[in-house]
Amino acid sequence: MMNSTPQFRCGYITIAGKPNVGKSTLLNQILGQKIAIISEKPQTTRNRILGVKTLPQAQLIFLDTPGIHQPGKALNKYLVETALKCAKEADLIYMMIEANNPWAEEDLLALKHLKKLTLPIILIINKIDLLASKSELLPIIDQSRELLTFKETIPLSALEADGIQELIRITIPYLPESPALFPQDILTDQTERFLVAEIVREKIFRFTHQEIPYATAVTIEEWEETEKLIKILGTIYVERDSQKGIIIGHKGCMLKKIGTDARKEIEQILGIKIFLQLRVKVLENWTKNPDMVRRMGYR
Repeated sequence: MMNSTPQFRCGYITIAGKPNVGKSTLLNQILGQKIAIISEKPQTTRNRILGVKTLPQAQLIFLDTPGIHQPGKALNKYLVETALKCAKEADLIYMMIEANNPWAEEDLLALKHLKKLTLPIILIINKIDLLASKSELLPIIDQSRELLTFKETIPLSALEADGIQELIRITIPYLPESPALFPQDILTDQTERFLVAEIVREKIFRFTHQEIPYATAVTIEEWEETEKLIKILGTIYVERDSQKGIIIGHKGCMLKKIGTDARKEIEQILGIKIFLQLRVKVLENWTKNPDMVRRMGYR
């Protein structure tokens, strides 16, 4: 008699799409915990973020990627190369578009790259909470069918966690039969140092404007841990003295605001008291120099 017990499945899923389409928000909602920073500004994600969702019948390994866009600077070129490299490594791709702005030029650019990989693609129509009526989805679905025969199409709201469970349900059959590749208690492969640097960068995105967020990088220089406290020294790099002045602010008020907000969130995530010291340095035109981009940890 054949064994009808379903086999355990495990595989890699790349979350891809244009900048600011909601990829990191989706990943955080799937995992039920924040591991990727989010912002209303595009191109917040710079590194490949790995998140693991382990269920009784499957392990889903997610790769959250930088938004696919037309690159200019060395940093932007790195972002796009990272996104496409992650897509090639996957068993399945989530292609995300916005319900309120479907198939914009950057969506079509992302699709052009992803189609070349001949991998199964699930189309996610995100931000359905911004639609006046669900009937507005019908022309989007029709247009999508004309562009590519997607394996599945699912409308959802990553922000409101509406449709997340259905997405997971339809994903599992597309993963290969395989034992789990990570222990079931692992949520991400990112280090605490990386997460702290990303949270500081998220606050810079939140509190500063125009070119400032895109000209900054954050590195953790010192990490001293005791039983009740972690002392952290971080450096915020900018490209010009004028940007340094904006980050520091009048009498240091902006730097204090960034540091205080970051410290509170880090304490909440790590569950320990944090002493966070931030300093600001100028590294002229670092985003345009491939060697400096690598020095900032973007490899």
